[in-house]
Amino acid sequence: MPLSDRVLMGPGPSNLYPEVVAALTHPMLGHLDPDFLSVLDETCVRLRTAFATTNALTLPLSGTGSAGMEAAFVNFVRPGDAVVVGVNGVFGERMVEVAGRHGADVVRVDAPWGSPLDPAAVLAAHPAPALIALVHAETSTGVRNDIEPVGAGKGDALLVVDTVTSLGGIPVEVDGWGVDVAYSGTQKCLGVPPGLAPLTVSDRARERLVERPSSWYLDLNLIAGYVASGTGRTYHHTAPVSMVTALHAGLGVLLEEGLVASWERHRACGTLLQDGLERLGLELVAPVSHRLPQLTTVRVPDGVDEAAVRSRLREGFGIEIGAGAGQLAGKVWRIGCMGHTARPRNVALVLAALGEVLGR
Repeated sequence: MPLSDRVLMGPGPSNLYPEVVAALTHPMLGHLDPDFLSVLDETCVRLRTAFATTNALTLPLSGTGSAGMEAAFVNFVRPGDAVVVGVNGVFGERMVEVAGRHGADVVRVDAPWGSPLDPAAVLAAHPAPALIALVHAETSTGVRNDIEPVGAGKGDALLVVDTVTSLGGIPVEVDGWGVDVAYSGTQKCLGVPPGLAPLTVSDRARERLVERPSSWYLDLNLIAGYVASGTGRTYHHTAPVSMVTALHAGLGVLLEEGLVASWERHRACGTLLQDGLERLGLELVAPVSHRLPQLTTVRVPDGVDEAAVRSRLREGFGIEIGAGAGQLAGKVWRIGCMGHTARPRNVALVLAALGEVLGR
């Protein structure tokens, strides 16, 4: 089956919006071309709307969502800082690893994989942390963690939130929830190829920037000078022009549809998928109260070769679903309804194909 016909319904890149594909074919501009800088400025404005923030330092960071995670720690963690990290999946574990590498005194707050974190336990983990870090939508488990109560009770701590799988798919309210630093990825609900990490930093957090972080490339003190609009820009690095242009187009699609309408589309498709999976007799991992609509984890039935099922879906139907990761490797499938993929016709296709492959 041609690659162009494949339907991506895993936890990784989603199918691209047609407007994004068109943007990727535009003639290349120079990264200092005034026309490109105008696109960059407007992309930052659109990101503020998507993040629901007025933060001046809001930009598409050059690198995937993991670069956003790295930037969030390298710019705000000093050796010996107490950093509380909520862990209920792969990406909480990754936060622990990254924070530790930057010298933090990491305090873990664990919940079983497939269950949400307890905000009260997060807030009680340390009397005065420098930073609290949470994953909003845990991609490895399909669980949504509650951010707002942690923001309300964080005290003097900075609140860092991973919104890689949530931005554009479910409500994200950076200012309203008291989030100080949030990062995302382009390849999930924004319907853009992987390669950029949307990032937003509050004025409160900017006052605590590490003056000389260990990473030159991710030094927000330097990058802020490049993304600042107007005549005061200072060159930092060569921006990925085509990717910024693609993100500009993807955000244009999102905002033309409307954030609330996009959230509702993802919710409706997620419900349609999850109801259909249960009708096939399959068990879902995440509790309904904290189940993501855009990323569904489903347990592999006893006696079923999970890799063989994924292979048959890919080769016979042109559908890609994801395998489990970390503690759930080999135990679950991860099915995405994100961005352009979040359409009822795609849900109907994957349910029919999965039912045929499983003989149900």
